Amino acid sequence: MIDIKVPAIGESISEVTLLKWTKQPGEWVERDEVIAELESEKATFEVNAEKAGILQTLAKEGDTLHIGDVLAQIDETAAKPEGAPARETAPAAAEQQPVSNQAPVTSVPNDIKATPVASAIIADKKVDPASIKASGTGGKILKHDVLDALNNPGKKAFAGNELFTRVVRQEKMSNLRRTISRRLVESKNTTAMLTTFNEVDMTRIMEVRKQYKDKFKEQHGVNLGFMSFFAKACALALGEWPSVNAYIDGDHVIYHDYADISIAVSTPRGLTVPVMRNVESLGMADIEKRVVELAGKARDSKLTAEELQGGTFTITNGGVFGSLMSTPIINIPQSAILGMHKIQERPMAINGQVVIRPMMYLALSYDHRIIDGKESVSFLVRVKELLENPELLLMGKDPVKTLLEV
Repeated sequence: MIDIKVPAIGESISEVTLLKWTKQPGEWVERDEVIAELESEKATFEVNAEKAGILQTLAKEGDTLHIGDVLAQIDETAAKPEGAPARETAPAAAEQQPVSNQAPVTSVPNDIKATPVASAIIADKKVDPASIKASGTGGKILKHDVLDALNNPGKKAFAGNELFTRVVRQEKMSNLRRTISRRLVESKNTTAMLTTFNEVDMTRIMEVRKQYKDKFKEQHGVNLGFMSFFAKACALALGEWPSVNAYIDGDHVIYHDYADISIAVSTPRGLTVPVMRNVESLGMADIEKRVVELAGKARDSKLTAEELQGGTFTITNGGVFGSLMSTPIINIPQSAILGMHKIQERPMAINGQVVIRPMMYLALSYDHRIIDGKESVSFLVRVKELLENPELLLMGKDPVKTLLEV
């Protein structure tokens, strides 16, 4: 028997939670095949089979395990069962999903399972499938399920329960959620946090994106988003206001002559904050590619411990969820975090005229122990200036003023 132990994944991490088995007890596994997913206080990671053989599990999903604990065993002496599937490699799209003989009803999403009669009623009555409690096998919506929804318009029970239930559920907090909870409370209790606000006119950035988005995508293979503009503007401003890019360590202030910017990414398991290294040295396309890469890894729980450590400043975007204004909490040990928000058209007074402009509120939360009000406000005003005049991102100064040396 080969013991499969919980691997060491970082000096400060002593325990993990078993999220799920991807292989079942008694099942044949190939060497290097993923058998389980574990969650630490910082990230989710996979455990691979060290040898091919029959899997014997020694822990249950949801168990808390310590580094070095035996998670499972593999009998490498066992013979491979006849008919055991070979390890799959990149199956074709047609193999991944069986083809149905019945054409889908266009008014019902393809991922909603319903009988033909139920689908017809949903399409005809324009019923929201999410409001229907499915009673069929495998979560299939039946005819009487749709009729029940029609007889109770505007009424929807939580979590698929019956109406007027009083169900209370209790679930154990995950390692990641416990860590988020601990760090947020620690941030509030150990920093002198204050937030300053401003707003930015997004007209020029939106014009640049509209003009160059197709060429940018063709040239670099990635979309031109907002994050590259904000990350680049912050990197320039951090170089000018170094205390915003520093943190306190005991009786010392640690300054960074580079910008490692963390980006907050929401995942089904909680908030993760991967880091983009040396943003001041990256081009716009490099930033966009890195954002896509890190966000994808976060959603798929593929982030490494290294990718989650060492940021000097954080950007979070509540605007993707519709937030108009917020006070983001500092990502300790950092000293500041910038909050982006929803772009909303608002009437603005421009040269004595009322003009409709796409505006975004910005929020900078900062640690007042190290960053004074003048520095925080000046930093945010500089970010606003760079965003409203994206050509300044090229060299940090107005080209005409540079030419005239004024």
